[in-house]
Amino acid sequence: MNFELQPHLENDLIKLVPLKQEDFERLYEVASDPLVWEQHPNKNRYQREVFENFFKGAIESAGAFIVYDQATNQVVGSSRFYDLNEDNNEVAIGYTFLGRDFWGKGHNKALKQLMINHAFEFVDRVIFHIGATNFRSQKAIEKLGADKFEEIEVAYYGEPVKWNFGYKIEKNSWLKG
Repeated sequence: MNFELQPHLENDLIKLVPLKQEDFERLYEVASDPLVWEQHPNKNRYQREVFENFFKGAIESAGAFIVYDQATNQVVGSSRFYDLNEDNNEVAIGYTFLGRDFWGKGHNKALKQLMINHAFEFVDRVIFHIGATNFRSQKAIEKLGADKFEEIEVAYYGEPVKWNFGYKIEKNSWLKG
């Protein structure tokens, strides 16, 4: 399997570019808003030292993106591919956050669609781990057709274990639309 974890992806609304070390300040500017993390299990990621750990994990994952708005070239947020499992023919998408200026405007849906479409060129299942109290993200992923299939404790990179729900989208159901 030759799954490319950091392709350049784009549509009319957004573009995903592989995350680089020099993107830290631009991305932290978006992440420094406490309300971005309000429903997230790790609510203090808006703090610089906590975000530095998050960013380090993103870089080391070799699957992370910085997301830009096509019209303005503003930083929208970030997401990543992780936990590629060739035996189970699946990959996870997550660690996603968007600046509040882009909430409710289709950016999250566009982001997930680009990443899911790319993933299904290589795997048959996409997994999402969403915090048990992150109702906004749960609702958004369900709108895309994901099914909740597990409740699991997840240890995010360098952070304590938190309760999450596992969601999945199968290639067959995604392609049927």
